[in-house]
Amino acid sequence: MSRVLQVKKAAGTLGAYLEGVDLATIMRADDLFLQVKTAVLEHEVVFIRDQRISAPVFENFAQGFGPVLVHPAYGTVADAPDVQVLESTPDKPSKIEAWHSDMTFSLTPPTFTLLHGKTIPEYGGDTLWRSATAAYQALSEMMREFLGGLRAVHDFRHGFQESLAEPGGEDRLAGAVASNPAVSHPVVRTHPETGKKALFVNPLFTSRIEDLSPVESRHLLEFLYQHLSTEEFTVRLNWQPDTVVIWDNRSTQHKPVNDFFPQLRKLHRVTIAGDRPV
Repeated sequence: MSRVLQVKKAAGTLGAYLEGVDLATIMRADDLFLQVKTAVLEHEVVFIRDQRISAPVFENFAQGFGPVLVHPAYGTVADAPDVQVLESTPDKPSKIEAWHSDMTFSLTPPTFTLLHGKTIPEYGGDTLWRSATAAYQALSEMMREFLGGLRAVHDFRHGFQESLAEPGGEDRLAGAVASNPAVSHPVVRTHPETGKKALFVNPLFTSRIEDLSPVESRHLLEFLYQHLSTEEFTVRLNWQPDTVVIWDNRSTQHKPVNDFFPQLRKLHRVTIAGDRPV
């Protein structure tokens, strides 16, 4: 007998809690796995509580979404090399506080990103997501037409400028910088699976819009970032230990809230390779 996933909306525009699934036993060819992926495509980000699984089990589940895309700036788990470790401590706090889509500095940014909460602070440390699809749809027809002809530059150096400015930062990240030259993506991308259009610029990695003057580029990006931040386009997660989050990197952006120090937070992450945005 096939199992039916329970889906409960988390907010009006995007986000849902999934119940009735144990990631330790789910099989990639299982109908339940397909239900999970369908829920991610529909709701753009999903939250699954109480998943007490090891890093290798998390890695195996994540690999069902496709080939893994490694990240040049993060370490990995010893017995699960596709699982990256995102750890923020008072001595080494997270430098990323801006809204972003993961790794848009790549020619082929991830399709999906998965997080597993390992060490969760007692208070603070929430994460927010926003729907770039809903933000695009809320624009006027004239603005959508204008943006559809534009491209923007995404740059690893732009996103990691604080880390690069640290003592030894240039040397530590020299390989990552060399391997990730600036790339050009459309300002509006079309989702290859749903056909929906979404804004594809973010303040962390987007450095400028091509073919506009610096002033025009700056003001247009500021407008788009403010529009994307409309509260009705967002959902917020209060982390609990063993929560798994899966989101569609092509249609959402996210932002961590670093308000939990001196507590610690550690997450495991897997990013799934994508194709070139169009």
